[in-house]
Amino acid sequence: MTTPDPHSALLARIDAKTDDLIALTQDLIRIPTLNPPGDCYRDICDYLDRRLGAAGFATQLIRAHGTPGDSDTYPRWNIVARRDGTSPGDTVHFNSHTDVVEVGQGWTKDPFGGALIDGRIYGRGACDMKGGLATSIIAAEAFLEEYPDFAGAIEISGTADEESGGYGGVAYLAEQGYFDPTRVQHVIIPEPLGHDRICLGHRGGWWAEIETFGEIAHGSMPFLGDCAVRHMGAVLEKFEAELFPAMAQRRTDMPVVPEGARQSTMNINSIHGGQTEQADDFTGLPAHCVPDSCRIIIDRRFLVEEPLDTVRGEIAAILEGLKSDRPNFTYALRELNSVLPSMTDKHAPVVQTVSQAIEDVMGKTPAYVASPGTYDQKHIDRIGRLKNCIAYGPGILELAHKPDEYIDVADMIASAKVMALSLTTILLP
Repeated sequence: MTTPDPHSALLARIDAKTDDLIALTQDLIRIPTLNPPGDCYRDICDYLDRRLGAAGFATQLIRAHGTPGDSDTYPRWNIVARRDGTSPGDTVHFNSHTDVVEVGQGWTKDPFGGALIDGRIYGRGACDMKGGLATSIIAAEAFLEEYPDFAGAIEISGTADEESGGYGGVAYLAEQGYFDPTRVQHVIIPEPLGHDRICLGHRGGWWAEIETFGEIAHGSMPFLGDCAVRHMGAVLEKFEAELFPAMAQRRTDMPVVPEGARQSTMNINSIHGGQTEQADDFTGLPAHCVPDSCRIIIDRRFLVEEPLDTVRGEIAAILEGLKSDRPNFTYALRELNSVLPSMTDKHAPVVQTVSQAIEDVMGKTPAYVASPGTYDQKHIDRIGRLKNCIAYGPGILELAHKPDEYIDVADMIASAKVMALSLTTILLP
């Protein structure tokens, strides 16, 4: 005889909310929270305030005063919503960032239209991560409707600036104590790592600016000056010949996806040398000058097996070698930011709870993965000192930041069921 599912009514309630989930996701996509510069942060917080307030959550709108990017023109607004149960217990916190990256070229759909086509919702931020935010809201609302007498508390936050480091969002909230383990015990971040996978953590990141210097002179007599761009070319040549091959040989035991990210990597984020680019409507010709400065930004992603000091030292050694070997080579190296790798234990309570829920909903054992890029777990871990944190949410990681980004409605429904069943495990007496 088949044992009836004790939570079948909850799962059916989520299925019945499909249209609401679609509409909520579309509404969120249509608020263009571009970062940079930080557009519409207050607008999306006000929208979430109305939505979550109607579901019985007590809400706080919190501006991250003084954080990078915060200004009167672009204030860094966050929302934290809390619904307390009828008896004491643990708190489960769903954290989603509300900012999205630039649109870029190559779109065939309106990036802020939220079009529903063949079961997919399209738009910038659809998978990264407004679809995940909407999914967590639907899961929490369905749970509250089915089980109003629960223990503990549910929190949902919408936070700023994850795409630029999270310092005006989760880092600020962690500094204010919102992720203190005495206040919150379980954190789920609905980043798009796949509806049947649990993300335990992420690689480290080190960002730096390298500047090479030269001497300005007339472009017809470059021998009277010193070309900073040529010096930077020597740096890039060293990277190609020595650094990139060395990084390609390093592998991690962390379950990083996709496969290419299981090695050390570095991206040359930008390069600027010589004269400043003029406005698009400028029709004149450039002046004839030898550039006396060239700058690049590097984005170095490193493995848990690599000490941060080694990552820094490797770049410094290349630059110092050029200083010794190349005539007139001078440089400046400025660190912009660093993030250590983060990894939650596979046996942590939130991991085991979500793993069982995935098995119950999908009939399969989840894969355990790690993210190639950092996300806000870093602040919950390092500042909040809360280790019981994972990323779990719908969406395909490889679609993040791409044109025609989308999220599958079916994946959101499946993830909502996993999130809701996880709440039953943690919060039902």
